[in-house]
Amino acid sequence: MAAFLPAFINSAINVALPPIGVEFGMDAVLLGWVVTAHLLAMAVFMVPLGRAADIWGRRRFFTLGMATYTIFSLFCAFPPSGSILILFRFFQGMGSSMIFGTSVALLTSVFPPGERGRALGINVTAVYLGLSLGPFLGGVLTQYLGWRSIFLVNVPLGICVVALTVRKLKGEWIEAAGERFDLFGSVIYGLSLVSTIYGLTSLPSAAGAAYLALGIAGILAFAAVELKSESPVLNVRLFRENRVFALSNLAALINYGATFAVAFVLTLYLQTVKGLSPLQAGFILVAQPAVQTVFSPWAGKLSDRIEAQVVASVGMGLTAMGLFFLAYFLDYDTSLLSIVAVLALLGLGFAFFSSPNTNAIMSSVEKRYYGVASGMVGTMRSIGMMTSMAIAMTAISIFMGRVQVTPEVYPQFLEAVTAILSVFVVLCIIGVFASLARGKMRKAD
Repeated sequence: MAAFLPAFINSAINVALPPIGVEFGMDAVLLGWVVTAHLLAMAVFMVPLGRAADIWGRRRFFTLGMATYTIFSLFCAFPPSGSILILFRFFQGMGSSMIFGTSVALLTSVFPPGERGRALGINVTAVYLGLSLGPFLGGVLTQYLGWRSIFLVNVPLGICVVALTVRKLKGEWIEAAGERFDLFGSVIYGLSLVSTIYGLTSLPSAAGAAYLALGIAGILAFAAVELKSESPVLNVRLFRENRVFALSNLAALINYGATFAVAFVLTLYLQTVKGLSPLQAGFILVAQPAVQTVFSPWAGKLSDRIEAQVVASVGMGLTAMGLFFLAYFLDYDTSLLSIVAVLALLGLGFAFFSSPNTNAIMSSVEKRYYGVASGMVGTMRSIGMMTSMAIAMTAISIFMGRVQVTPEVYPQFLEAVTAILSVFVVLCIIGVFASLARGKMRKAD
């Protein structure tokens, strides 16, 4: 249930972006920040809070995260302005970071290696179920009850999760009890990520380039500090000494970087160029995550028997094919049936990639690093998603400027879409090689 809700809100909000933009007078780039703010908070807090959960208790942080997410879901429903909505989305993302930074670690702690892929596959299925229902239910809610209802439905469900956790999830999981929390490293990590992502989303301006350079320098400084720390918030040596861990995380970063903004781009395309309602657009977009939901448990189970290197690489290849078709065949006259078929192919690729890749990451580290590894899974997802959004927003800024998507700029918008998807195809091809290069898990064991 906890994996379902943040995924649901992140997919449902895409369908609601055009009405939100009309109400608050927000252009396409600023609307992108309604999505990006949540992802930025997840990226900034997931690793530090995952580490804190290892030290002070994963169940405790899981419960706190769910409560935070629920409270700010209520606040997001009644913002006085677009900028305040973005701020509330940031704090909602902080709650999501505690959920995703602990849930995978809890599952990995409980299930033995032979059953772990299946368990993680079910967890990923819950995420994809949220992604599946998000566009359709988001369209229904937006069309008949207004966009605020998307946030309000999370409140009673979130309260239910907190109550179930307190009553039913007994015991505590503390694998790194007594170790010191690296506050200094956490601050450098967070500020570096904020600067990097803000710089990416502000390109091609000079200020954007400066923030990006500052953020990259901060990440390098963070790595140097963590190598010397006795109790690092992120054990950088895992990347240097554990090839499977490093390349599996790189593959995840590339995969999410090449795919997340597809829904953002398509919802604008379907509701502007194609003139569909939020409900109709949501019905089209549901094809991708619906296929993911069906095939993810099977793909996760498959990775318990076949090398994740093989299964995940096949998934990345299928994703590259789907993105290629979208990039070069999407125009004014593209049939909705063709779009649904390509989205289904993308969903199949995601299913074959995500569960096996997560299984590879979590199975490549010791128990005391489960929280950090779980946090890295979520962080790679969040940074990849933000990178994806940054690529999309930068291309839109270059091709059509800071304006709302109206008929006058449809040609420029379609040029931007082609450019965005072309970049994503190249990223996926690189991702296939990163996935293949990780080596064999069983040989490593």
